Amino acid sequence: MLRSHQESADRARTAIEARQHDPSYFREALLEVPPSERDAWLDRVLGIQELPNDGPELPSGCVPYLPCPVDALLRVIDHAPMRSSDVFVDVGSGVGRAMIFAHLITGASAIGVEVQPALVQAAQELTTRLHLRRISSQAGDATQMTGPLTSHPVFFLYCPFSGSRLQAWLARLEELRTRPFTVCTVDLPLPPQRFLTLGASPHPSVSIYRST
Repeated sequence: MLRSHQESADRARTAIEARQHDPSYFREALLEVPPSERDAWLDRVLGIQELPNDGPELPSGCVPYLPCPVDALLRVIDHAPMRSSDVFVDVGSGVGRAMIFAHLITGASAIGVEVQPALVQAAQELTTRLHLRRISSQAGDATQMTGPLTSHPVFFLYCPFSGSRLQAWLARLEELRTRPFTVCTVDLPLPPQRFLTLGASPHPSVSIYRST
């Protein structure tokens, strides 16, 4: 990464820690960085140097944690579209990278649900270090969500699970729906659901569904 982009990331982190950032500033700084360097730039902003290993708590049917590429996140956020009044719900949130990004670039509140305690702890430490108050990381199995849904949630899934666990999560989501919501996925087309309508996609890897 170019030195100028490293310095840009350091300035962004300083602004975040001092609570002097806003979504327009963060977006402008990000878009000045070439797409090939945006993941490294975000990791430097957040101070992420290495990812914790997956633990024995990872249930069968769950996918080991991998961070979603920044440009895929940007497509999701821009085409959902996400507003500051929405709530970004990251299903399989890992160390919190995607939900923090969504908060910083939109101002929306964010919630992460992660089944691995070590990753939840890493996410909580990260949000504490950055003084981010509208973000929470919760330990738990997303297929056992409790409701009802509040505000306007934008659910985000980057391949956290598949097969029967994915179907169980979708069934639980249908049970809890009390208001409109959006489901955004990357590299994870959902099986057809009577309560979800697939919208136009900005990219083959991104799918955006609206509740009916």
